[in-house]
Amino acid sequence: MSDTNIFKVLADAQRREILLLLRDGRLNAGEIAQRTGIAPNALSYHLKLLKSADLVLEYREKNFIYYELNTSVLQDLILWVSQFGGEKP
Repeated sequence: MSDTNIFKVLADAQRREILLLLRDGRLNAGEIAQRTGIAPNALSYHLKLLKSADLVLEYREKNFIYYELNTSVLQDLILWVSQFGGEKP
């Protein structure tokens, strides 16, 4: 994982909404902005933080930049968090 505090990044409701959208596949910034109603400058900020936490990957294709979930980081996070739940043997 990166140096960015992943929990601080996930604390924001708009960033969590972006991650939920990307769960269904790659989207460009315009599509994300349209679906969330986040202003372009604010969206740029949120995407920057999500990328710095390695939660989102960026792909360039012609004139567009697409974003998608980095599932490996999310799986690692889920495994780590799951250690704190449930009963002890």
